[in-house]
Amino acid sequence: MKCIVVDDEALARKLLEKYISQIPNLELVAMCKNPMEAAAVLQKETVDVMFLDIQMPQITGISFLKSLNQKPFVVFTTAYEQYALEGYSLDVVDYLLKPFSFERFFQAMNKVSERLQGSQPIIAEAKTTKNTKDYILVKSEHRVHRLKYSEIDFIESMQAYVAFHVDGKRILSLNTMKKLEQELPNHQFIRIHKSYIVAIDKVKLLEGNQVVIGQSKLPIGASYREQVMKGIF
Repeated sequence: MKCIVVDDEALARKLLEKYISQIPNLELVAMCKNPMEAAAVLQKETVDVMFLDIQMPQITGISFLKSLNQKPFVVFTTAYEQYALEGYSLDVVDYLLKPFSFERFFQAMNKVSERLQGSQPIIAEAKTTKNTKDYILVKSEHRVHRLKYSEIDFIESMQAYVAFHVDGKRILSLNTMKKLEQELPNHQFIRIHKSYIVAIDKVKLLEGNQVVIGQSKLPIGASYREQVMKGIF
């Protein structure tokens, strides 16, 4: 399946590019910053799937979709859930609410596959997804927390302990960064420093030699910078 990404946010385009690269059946034809670029691509290329943001300057994704005579299958990607009803009235295949995980993206692609091929999904397995669970069990103060990957903002090393930062709260656990780096899915988490592992889709800004997640500014280690730029930016 040939696909294009239409989103004015560089981080959103980069994340989708990463997710798409993990599904062998998908071929990324173009990444577009706005609907005008996408229109030019659609005139030249046969596109099966379009990942389309809604809130963009000049023209919204919804207005752009309404303007097309021949439409590919569309998956909306947006931070605004209030557009869901209108999106489905336009017969979009799925509606991904940012920030979304690879597992949620994977579900959307199986829906697209069903539309293309009937009722049988044709996407069997992503290249780097060996673990289908979406959570990690964390022991803390005689309790066991079941933390969904999507809930974790970042993980901080604190000598013999690590701190899971979740929704502004901190959960301390006896663990090691090396073990967590091996356990957590590499398409969702990346190590940026000897003391920090971050959720890729929670990073909203690069500021100098720091990444910004919510109100926290986390340093990028010199030996990790190249990896961070490739994996996030």
